[in-house]
Amino acid sequence: MNNSKTPCIGICSTTSLGDSVCRGCKRYSFEVINWNSYDVESKKAVLSRIEKLICQILQNKLRIFSVPNLKLNLEKSNVPFNEELSPYCWLHNLLKKNHGQIDDLREFGAYVLPEFEKFTLEELSENIEKELLILCEAHFDRYYEVPQSSSVDFL
Repeated sequence: MNNSKTPCIGICSTTSLGDSVCRGCKRYSFEVINWNSYDVESKKAVLSRIEKLICQILQNKLRIFSVPNLKLNLEKSNVPFNEELSPYCWLHNLLKKNHGQIDDLREFGAYVLPEFEKFTLEELSENIEKELLILCEAHFDRYYEVPQSSSVDFL
């Protein structure tokens, strides 16, 4: 299941819950809504932003030692991934879709770094999602949020 048409992994919270950032793919709600009207460059820009944020967080907590093994097991598990993105994005999709079903992450060609081994895979996945959401929201606030004009009362 590679090269998906959208970064959607089937966990959309923008359309179902009204979130401003999708809990699944990390696109902003307006990107989810307008995705099909985006040109190739616009789509690449969105994917690049998401990829950088995911890699920034996952590489601090996890290591991939076998990309072929990760790919094979994602395909076996029917977890969507885009081969054009970093394998850390693939790993993120796996954690989002199947963290509760994984007994040993090494079977997927990855492992948890020693300083994070004290967490269960579920706890680690939840922490990763919280951090990603914070980064996505900060990025949105910095680059998309329309600043409120402040009114100053003069006496």
